[in-house]
Amino acid sequence: MKNFLLLVAIGVLAVLAWGILRKSRPPKVDFVRVKRQTLVSTLPTNGKVEPYEWQAVRVESAGLVGKVPVHEGQTVSKGDVLATLSNPEIQASIQQAEAQVAEARANLTLLESGGNQSQQTEITNNLASARLRLQEEQKDYAALQRLAQKQAATRADVDAAERKVQATTLEIQGLERRRSALVNKNEVAAAQARLQDAQAALNLARQREGQSVLRAPLAGVVYGLTARPGMYLNTGDLVANVGRLDRLRVRVYVDEPELGRVSKGQPVTITWDGLPGHEWHGTVETKPASIQTLGTRQVGEVVCTIENPGGDLIPGTNVFADIRTAVVQNALVIPKEVLRHDSQGTYVLALRGDTVERQPVQTAVSSVTLVQVSGGLVEGDAVALPADTPLKPGDRVTPAIS
Repeated sequence: MKNFLLLVAIGVLAVLAWGILRKSRPPKVDFVRVKRQTLVSTLPTNGKVEPYEWQAVRVESAGLVGKVPVHEGQTVSKGDVLATLSNPEIQASIQQAEAQVAEARANLTLLESGGNQSQQTEITNNLASARLRLQEEQKDYAALQRLAQKQAATRADVDAAERKVQATTLEIQGLERRRSALVNKNEVAAAQARLQDAQAALNLARQREGQSVLRAPLAGVVYGLTARPGMYLNTGDLVANVGRLDRLRVRVYVDEPELGRVSKGQPVTITWDGLPGHEWHGTVETKPASIQTLGTRQVGEVVCTIENPGGDLIPGTNVFADIRTAVVQNALVIPKEVLRHDSQGTYVLALRGDTVERQPVQTAVSSVTLVQVSGGLVEGDAVALPADTPLKPGDRVTPAIS
C-alpha cells in the first residue's frame, strides 16, 4: 500500500513539473522565410461576354411570324432569311396601290394621245376628208387660172374656186385647233403627278412587304433567337441577334481602387464555370471613362478582347477574368498574410534570435497570395505567420520555420 501511494505521489509531482515547464516555455509560432522568385501579379475579377461585332434584328413592320428557317447557334451569311412575317393589311395596300397606278397611267396615256378617243377619231377623220378636198380644190383653182389666161374661163369662176380653197383651209385650221383644245397641258401635268403619287404609294407598300422578310445584316452566328412560327411581333420586337463569335469582347468590372493597375495591352485569361478547365486568352482593349455602381461595388468597365476559335464561349455568359498587371523577375516575396498594419504603417514580426521584433516594410507588386518586398527585409529573413496566440514585439517564441 505504501509503495502504491508513493507511486501516485511521484506521478502527481511529474505532472505538476511538466505543467510548470510547459507554461514557462515560449509559444510555438510558424515562420516563413523571405525568398526570391518570379512574381506574376494578377487582378482577379468578373465580367460579361458579348460579340466583338454584332447587330440586333428587329421587326420594322408588325405581323404574324410565318417561317423561321434558322436555329440558335446557326452560322449564316449576310442576307440570309432569319424569319418571314405576314400581314394581310400590307397585301391589301399593295393591291390597292397597283390599281391606282394602272388607273393613273391609263388616264395619262389618254391625255397624251389627245383626250377623248371618240372625239379624237371624229376630228382625225374630218381632217383627212378636208385635206383631201383641199387638194382637189387647189387643183381646180389652178386649172381655172390657166383657162382664164386663155380667155376660156371667167374671172368669176376663178374667184369662186379661190374662195373654196380658202374656206377649206380655214376648216382644216379649225379642226386642228379643236384637236389641240382636247388636251390641256395643265391636265397632262396633273395626270403625271397623279401617276407619280400612285407609284410612290405602291413602292412604299412593296417596301413594307420587303420589311416582312427579315434578313441577316452580316455574316455570323445566330443567337438570342426569339421568333417562333405563329407568334405576333410588334414593330421594334427583337427577332434575333447575329454576331461574329470567333472573337469576343468581355466587359470586365474592376473595383475603383484597382483601376490604376490596369493598362491597355495587358494579357487577360478568361474562365467560365460552364466549361471547367477551359481558358480563353486576350488583351485589355480599353480602360473605362467613368465609374459606375454595380451592386455594392464602385467599378470601372474594362473592355478586353479575346479569341474564341471554337465558338465554345457564348455571348451573355458571366465569366471570371484574371488580368496580368505585372511580372517581376527575381522578386523578394513574402505571403500577404504576414503583413500587419498599425498607425505607424505596414510591418512584419521578424525573428531575431528567439524573439520577434517589429520590422517596417515597403511593398510593391502583389499577386493573389504573395507581395513583393521593396525594403525592410533581406532574403532568408524569417517572418511570423498569423497565430492563435497574440504576438507583440519582444515576445519570446519557439519558431517553426517552413
